[in-house]
Formats: sequence, structure tokens, C-alpha cells
Amino acid sequence: MTARTVLANPLVAVAIVRPGEAAGVRDFHRSLPGYAPTPLVDAPLLAERLGVASVHVKDESSRLGLPSFKILGAAWATFRALAERGAGAPAGLDELREQLSGAGLTLVAATDGNHGRAVARMAALLGQSAHILVPRDMVPARIAAIRDEGAEVTVVDGTYDEAVAASGRLADATHVVVSDTSWDGYVDVPGWVIDGYRTIVEEVLEQLADAGLPAPTVVVAQMGVGAFATAMIRGFAPHGARIIGAEPTEAACVLESLRAGALVHLDGDIDSIMAGLNCGTPSPLAWPDLVAGLHDVAAVTDADAEDAMRALAEVGVVSGESGAAGLAALLAHGPALGLTEHDRVLVVSTEGATDQHAYDRIVPAELRESR
Repeated sequence: MTARTVLANPLVAVAIVRPGEAAGVRDFHRSLPGYAPTPLVDAPLLAERLGVASVHVKDESSRLGLPSFKILGAAWATFRALAERGAGAPAGLDELREQLSGAGLTLVAATDGNHGRAVARMAALLGQSAHILVPRDMVPARIAAIRDEGAEVTVVDGTYDEAVAASGRLADATHVVVSDTSWDGYVDVPGWVIDGYRTIVEEVLEQLADAGLPAPTVVVAQMGVGAFATAMIRGFAPHGARIIGAEPTEAACVLESLRAGALVHLDGDIDSIMAGLNCGTPSPLAWPDLVAGLHDVAAVTDADAEDAMRALAEVGVVSGESGAAGLAALLAHGPALGLTEHDRVLVVSTEGATDQHAYDRIVPAELRESR
């Protein structure tokens, strides 16, 4: 386990960060049923607590009918992966569904919860099947939510990383793996996942501009395998933002990799309550962007995440454990991260209450009822 700490990235070189290639992504998302930009919440209470000029929270508790941002990456990656199997380039989801009629494909993904549910939703929208692999410590509520999407769920007797390895072995002519992490010979799909998250960046910049506000100076991004953080780096670093990574002390694979100067795999069980971040190895595809674009990485405890969930509830945002990890990093390590009274901070609450029982335990009733 990594100590509750901050590591200043000794390898940062923001000048070489490349904007992501995300042409057509936003238009594709706009074509999906129920698309609307998620709220950007002005949170002066959090700004006062952190001692900064402003805090805005991008609330991803309801995105395209699901309680997480993950559908943005899963939808675009699925569309691109399946479109390449068709006879022609489909104009959108409806045309792709027609092309795939009778194809009998199965979308396969490993997940700690939200990504797998998003892949299952895409399979249903396209009239195909889904097989989702989850680690043995997945809470029942998240497994049930995936099954409710119509997917087959297999509980792997191992960690998230072992579920990823098992999913890769299922790839064949009719099983299409849609992973948000990469491995040797498998980079296109996770690259499209990263591109899919660019919609969050574009929405935030538009929402701030519409309010007459400049781009953020600090963006905090949850880590996991690094796909989401890579999208935030590519999107906001060119605007001059400092990017701070947040991950659990029990799953600080990016922090330890930066400390070592090379990709590090964390051994043993990883059971932080921040389930979506319980990853033992950064994505090799994301690694160059993480090295170039992260200014700092902060490791936070489960207690830090719970504190941040309550703080977000106070400003009207329902956030799950992983969703609150970014704010947890700022609340736990603000001075060490060099926050100043001039900083304009962006926090992305990446999920809602994906485990309602846990949320009700952590967040007092008076905060839940104030919404």
C-alpha cells in the first residue's frame, strides 16, 4: 500500500502533450438517445474550503441514462470497433444496428463496474450480446446493474487486472473485446475510449465560456488505468491547466510507476472502496501522456473519499466513491498541491451512487434529503 501522499511528477513535460484526435466524437454523442451536456456546478463552498478562486464540479451522475461518464468512451469505442467489421462506414448508431442485424456478436469487457455496464448498454442498443467479467470483490449492487442491462456476468476469482487478462483471451471472430486499457497488440479500442471522453472537455469549455469564465487552471482527474486522466491531459493541458491525478492508496499504480520511472504492476488484492480505480497496472497506451502531462499524483484513503462524498453532497452533487476521489485529493492534500487563491479548479465527479447502500451509509440523511 502506498502512503497517503503527493508525488510531484519528476518527468512532466507539458510542452509535448498532444491534443487528442477526436474528430466526430461530439457529433456522435449528440446522436445518441438522451444526450445532453451534464451539469457544471459552481461550488463556492468548496472554493472557500480549498482557498481558491473558484471550484466547478462536472456532475456525471447521469450520463446518457447511466450513472457514470464511462458510456462516453464505451459508446465511441464500440461504434468504431464494430463499424470496421461492416461493409461500409455507418452514419450512426441506427445504420450500424442494421448492418449488424443477425451478426450474433458478443461484446466482452472487464470492469470494476461502470465501464462494463456501459458496454452492456451499447450491446443492447445494437442488438448484440454482452459478456462482462468482474473481479471477485465486486459488490452485488454493481453486478446486478450489469445483469439488468441484459449481459452475462462472470466473476473472475482474482483482481481487476486478472479479469482484464481473462477478457482478452475471449477475443475471436464473434467476441469483440471493448477494453479501456491496452496491452501488447491491443491499442485501437482503448485509444477510442480515450477519444470518447473528450466530450467532457468540450462541454466544460463551452459551459465556462457561456458563463463568461476562462478555462480552469487546475484539473484533478481520477486515475484507474489512466484513460480518463489522459483525456483530461490532452484536453486541458493545452489551455495551460495543471493536471493532478488522484488514486487510492491501495491502488496507486500511476504514482508508483512515476516514482520508478517505468510501468509498475501492484501485486496482491486491491480493495479500496473506490472500486472504479482499483487497478494494479496503468494502461501502456496512456502512459506517455501521463508522464508528460501530470504535474502531481495524490494518493488518498477510503476515509478521504468518504469526506469528499459528503462535501459534494453539501453542494448538491451525488457522487460515488470513485467519483469523489478527485475532490478527495484536493481536500486531503491542498497545500502540498500548491493550490493558490488565484486557481480556478475543475473537479469531475465521474459517477453517481452506483452502490446505494454504501452511499446511504456514508452520506448523512440530512445531506441526501437536501437535494
